[in-house]
Amino acid sequence: MEEIVTENAPDAIGPYSQGIKDGNRLYVSGQGPVDPETGEVVSEDISEQTEQTLENIAAILEAGGASLDDVLKANVYVTDMDDYDDVNEVYAEYMTDPYPARAAVEVSRLPIEIGVEIEVTARVQ
Repeated sequence: MEEIVTENAPDAIGPYSQGIKDGNRLYVSGQGPVDPETGEVVSEDISEQTEQTLENIAAILEAGGASLDDVLKANVYVTDMDDYDDVNEVYAEYMTDPYPARAAVEVSRLPIEIGVEIEVTARVQ
């Protein structure tokens, strides 16, 4: 097992790793729309939040030897299911066909004041 760490994604805000590689699998912890340079949430706009979240995921995947094309499974958490279509629109721009298996659920709150968090599992080639 190997910890994956990059300065191109936000630091963990608790006792967890940005990512863990185990064999040919890379597990990326839930990421949100935090700019890794400033440590601030990028916007209140859910589309911009989703873009930054996926950019953070892409940075961790790259640090672990994978890319968004290698994502097998994603879990998407939104604080308002009315944002689902906007999240999907951005998500579809970042993921490729065949799309990863996925769950999407509404949660009452996330660890910081954000509208979306996404975690993924990817293969490492």
